[in-house]
Amino acid sequence: MKAGTAIQNDDRNTWKALSYMLLSIVAFTGMNAFVKYLSVLSPFQIVFFRALGTLILCLVLLRIKGISLASNNLGLLLSRGIVGTISLVLFFMAVKEIPFGSAVSLRYLSPIFAGVLAVTWLKERITLWQWACFLLAFSGVLILKGFDSRITPIGLLYILSSAFFSGMVYVLIRKIGLREHYLVIITFFMFCATAIGGILSLFSWQTPRANDWWILASLGVFGFFGQLFMTRAYQIASVGTIAPVKYLESVFALFIGWVWFGEVYSLWSLAGIVLVVAGMVLSVFRKPKS
Repeated sequence: MKAGTAIQNDDRNTWKALSYMLLSIVAFTGMNAFVKYLSVLSPFQIVFFRALGTLILCLVLLRIKGISLASNNLGLLLSRGIVGTISLVLFFMAVKEIPFGSAVSLRYLSPIFAGVLAVTWLKERITLWQWACFLLAFSGVLILKGFDSRITPIGLLYILSSAFFSGMVYVLIRKIGLREHYLVIITFFMFCATAIGGILSLFSWQTPRANDWWILASLGVFGFFGQLFMTRAYQIASVGTIAPVKYLESVFALFIGWVWFGEVYSLWSLAGIVLVVAGMVLSVFRKPKS
């Protein structure tokens, strides 16, 4: 009876985590599209406004819920905050250099890094089936990238570095686990990003256009809900199960890049989308036979 109940609870947590991750994808796609639109501004400014808005919302919720920021895991929380900020800055820098759809797609190499780090740090088991699915999805990302001359060497360096640090973030969240309230985790991240982005933006400040202010303000709202749902997903399910779902955002990003930014994608790009989605679905919903 207990074994059956445990299995049911695991399945329930998995489906709940998948739902959280899908909601996170929608929120982050909207936020990243606005970041691309604002790419004339300094990436440090964008990080500052994105983090500040989310930080304010987090502090309000913490106050309402009566949750304290006092923690026995200060080192892990600050590490997650700093690593997450580095990944965020690098991603925003990449979005300025390369097409939107390509930037988002290439960033989702991060589950590969997350899987490797999870094996080393968390002692989680990634099956051969999952690795094969990761490879399938990875090959799709490579096809999406293709041989696009718009992808500059520096842009590629930015996005691959962002993917690595993003993978590290996933593992740090999982390592923190349920020892900290998810709002506390997000608040520490946003505090680090606000501080770092604010200081660095002083050296590269560009006055936003009149219509840019409301978009800058919305970044914090999109980012808040995206971060909230992503953090909850990684707290209640393993990295190997949840990470592949993030590949879906590359599909949404390619569509927005085409509709909003006029980015043209070839048939090879469509083939890449199929491989990415197939790798994600097979990894999450089909288990290898024991």
